[in-house]
Amino acid sequence: MKPLQMNNNTSSSSSGQNCCAPPQNQLKLSPNLEARLQAVNSVAEIISEKPSWVTGVINTPSGLVPVVTAVWSREDHWGQIRSRLGAYRMEYTVKPGLYAIGTPDAVSDIFVSANYKLSFDILRRNLSGINGWILVLDTKGINVWCAAGKGTFGTEELINRVLASKLSGLVTHRRIIVPQLGATGVKASEVKKKTGFTVYFGPVEASNIKGYVDARYHATPEMRKIRFNLAQRLVLVPIELTQGFRYVPITALMILIIFGIQPSGILFYNAWFEGWPFIVLSVVTLLAGGLVTPALLPFIPFRSFALKGLFAGAAVIAPLVLLTPLGGSSMFYRASALTLFPLLSSYLALQFTGATTFTTISGVKKELKIWIPIYIAGLVISVIMLVLYKLQSWGLV
Repeated sequence: MKPLQMNNNTSSSSSGQNCCAPPQNQLKLSPNLEARLQAVNSVAEIISEKPSWVTGVINTPSGLVPVVTAVWSREDHWGQIRSRLGAYRMEYTVKPGLYAIGTPDAVSDIFVSANYKLSFDILRRNLSGINGWILVLDTKGINVWCAAGKGTFGTEELINRVLASKLSGLVTHRRIIVPQLGATGVKASEVKKKTGFTVYFGPVEASNIKGYVDARYHATPEMRKIRFNLAQRLVLVPIELTQGFRYVPITALMILIIFGIQPSGILFYNAWFEGWPFIVLSVVTLLAGGLVTPALLPFIPFRSFALKGLFAGAAVIAPLVLLTPLGGSSMFYRASALTLFPLLSSYLALQFTGATTFTTISGVKKELKIWIPIYIAGLVISVIMLVLYKLQSWGLV
């Protein structure tokens, strides 16, 4: 399988149409044939884009396959940072399809990945020194764990991708290695029945892949263990905080308007001097739910994430409201703050379940079913207390 040089002049026919595209009056293609045509077009796009992590192309019995490097570029490192900080992660993708790493041949292993680029990057970096094939599924830019739960890293997608990539003609073995965290979405028996390939569920951590392969595809108990230590939790905090801080300006504006309302109109003096404590408490609550709760997750009592967030929020907010000027002098003001902010911390902590391996989809749905009515009731009570505070400040209560 001799590497080919990438050419910037790769193009379609002179008419501007792709030579592989079906005529407009053609009957609807079968899913497998359509997937194969998409695979051909995908390779052409990758070649034309020439990303830094693609070093060439090899000609195989399955067609042209891009060759990727295990070494991260500065662009890859920057992409990781950006994807950790914001919604850019939903755009951080690679084209689904087949890739090669090293100089693979007919006996080389096939490793399956999501098309979330950070998942793909971590896999290829840990395949350094291995000659293999990487089969990337279309998970809509979602990582393996979350995509397995959502169904995009699933049985049907894996079957279609195996057939579209013509793996049966590429390798002599019938073995594909799927990440263990994708097991919830893949029915191995169905894949075997429809493709002839046996699914091997690899280790949890990509760093253990070499050891897993060297042990003849045997995972030790340590390789099966799911860890979620402090460093792994904190690396997920920036995205949680970034999402929360996006709403701080509009939240601050709403708070200033509410506290500025007076019988004579909206007064700036009242807006600022009565509203700034609520703005501070809002930011502190965001840190309690988005930083303190994840950092202390194993140490905070209760199994429920909502209760963990409520506990962390109350532990941080209560002293500030009761022992500092942030609580003001009004009982209604304090009651509103003590009701609203711990529940907001609880809600933020509940959002963190999607970033952990501590719970299941059914568990999250169960918590939401229980806690959403509590959040609504708490918001109503907090608003009532705030209205009473305003009436009190106007001398009507």
